[in-house]
Amino acid sequence: MSLFNTLIPSLNRTADRPSSDAPVATVKPAYDVQETADGYSLTVRLPGVTKDGLELTAEDGRFTIRGARAWQRPEGWTSLHRETADAAYALTLTHDQGIDADKISAELKDGVLRVTLPKTEAVKPRKIAVA
Repeated sequence: MSLFNTLIPSLNRTADRPSSDAPVATVKPAYDVQETADGYSLTVRLPGVTKDGLELTAEDGRFTIRGARAWQRPEGWTSLHRETADAAYALTLTHDQGIDADKISAELKDGVLRVTLPKTEAVKPRKIAVA
């Protein structure tokens, strides 16, 4: 089984946004995938994204993460310089249907999303007793 990055590119980041009409940058987030005998562990860095701004889907051999962060200007705040911009994150990983989609779990804490993608029983390694 393999998980790999598909064709969602990292687009230009928008640094200073002079107005709310400027386009929101779509960024491929940094991520790591580890494999165990039972499944895969996916760690994705999504700074500034809250649970409300996050969407995970699993279908047709694809696992997709979409998230958004919006910079909130505090009342009375006058910005002299700002490099924090609104951003949309998008990442799609494909697999060979060996993931048990009903048992996928995810946790978002401190801007880090941790997803457990369990393998189906059919693709897990088995020990075979020799008679």
